[in-house]
Amino acid sequence: MISRIKTSPNFKWWIFSTIAIGTFLSVIDHGSVQVALPSIERHFGADLPTVQWIVVGYALAISVLILPMGRLGDIIGRKQVYVAGMVIFVAAAGLAGLSPNLGSLITAKIFQGVGSAMVQSAGIAMVVSSFPGTERGKALGTHLSVVGAGAVAGPAIGGLLVSVFGWQAVFFANVPIGIFTIIISAMVLPLDKPEPAEGEARQRFDWGGAVFSGLALLAFLLVVGNGNELGWKSGVMVSGAAAAVIAGVAFVWWELRSPSPMLDIRLFKRKLVSLGVAAGWFSFLGSSASRFMMPFYLQRVLEMEPWKVGLLLIPPALCMVVLGPITGRLSDRFGWQGLTVGGLSLSAAAWFVMATTLTESSPVLLIVILLMCQSTGTALFNSPNNSSILSAVDRAQYGVVSALTQLVRNSANVTSIAIATTVVVATMGARGVEPSLDAVSPAVADAFVAGLRWAFWMMGGLLLVGISLAVMRGGRPKPAQETRPESITAGPASE
Repeated sequence: MISRIKTSPNFKWWIFSTIAIGTFLSVIDHGSVQVALPSIERHFGADLPTVQWIVVGYALAISVLILPMGRLGDIIGRKQVYVAGMVIFVAAAGLAGLSPNLGSLITAKIFQGVGSAMVQSAGIAMVVSSFPGTERGKALGTHLSVVGAGAVAGPAIGGLLVSVFGWQAVFFANVPIGIFTIIISAMVLPLDKPEPAEGEARQRFDWGGAVFSGLALLAFLLVVGNGNELGWKSGVMVSGAAAAVIAGVAFVWWELRSPSPMLDIRLFKRKLVSLGVAAGWFSFLGSSASRFMMPFYLQRVLEMEPWKVGLLLIPPALCMVVLGPITGRLSDRFGWQGLTVGGLSLSAAAWFVMATTLTESSPVLLIVILLMCQSTGTALFNSPNNSSILSAVDRAQYGVVSALTQLVRNSANVTSIAIATTVVVATMGARGVEPSLDAVSPAVADAFVAGLRWAFWMMGGLLLVGISLAVMRGGRPKPAQETRPESITAGPASE
């Protein structure tokens, strides 16, 4: 049966479906763990900042390792990296559920982040490699819908598991599904033996690049994530920022001199890569903070119950699920510029309307509609933009470049939340209110909402920068024709 599947004209969809199971599992795990944090806090008698390291440690491990793991997949084969990553992910989930103390749980989640970095980097590269260039957008858009579906289902499933079985069930539930995914992946996914990219004699793993990039990202994310708590001008923050800059410069210097670089810096000479990555970063920078800030407004200003807030946030997520495949297909047919510029414009317009209309008693329907408009804009932008980036690189580099697009999202998410939080708490402080999100309540709603409005103005402005970059990048009416999707050695598509 497996041999018939591999010779089927629809084999690319079998590969996609196999990867989609792992993607869905990873996204659900993240959402369900967020729901379980209060129960974990009570179980271990810990404080919330300490418990949040369950999520922070997991995210840091992914961000630091996703580029090296993407490159490793390009060198030794993406199936090997993907299956090994799933094994680590499942083993760590079991250890997390059995954790006798909070330290063990945090360590298990960091270990799980290692597996997730391998799964994310290799999975999307295998999906894109399995489809011809004329269907690249369709593959990316359908993958985006899987991510959106997991984002919707994660909190609901996590809440059910915690309520019925306890917080341990959130981790144990990954084990049987993960084992099934490992078996299916081993049977269905094809072995790939990548050849060197154009201009390379042979591929070797770049340990120096991995170390320098990891240090730079770790320092950057820790600084951005803790700036509000420790103070942006504190000695720790200044030292961390200096370390991030030094490690980043060292990374670029090393990569330009490495015979087999982890991330070929020269790729950024290509307009589709450099401006596409920059536009993607500004897209997430101008959007991600809303998912963090709006629950504060809905729960602490409008005094809505958490379960109602969860229901209200489902429609925006569904926009991503429904529109992802559609926008991907449209980009395959008409190119990416109209979709990316239009998507960012819609998102920016939603934030500017939010900035001018938000009050201490805004209609909930208006807020949901604006969040849906912004989510629609993200769906219009994301898949076409990633498709444009991948069209400009060699197939032998799909792993590391796909990982780069994931890293852009992760780093921009952290930065967006940090910037928006700084704007909000600074405004609260200027109005004589305690400059902390913990102080948000109906009694200080006017100060918090004023800060939130400034944050939306800021996010809309960042999206305008993204629009400019998307326009400068340009586009083409139709993607380059690729007739051999399994070829690893095909050259890069023209710009």
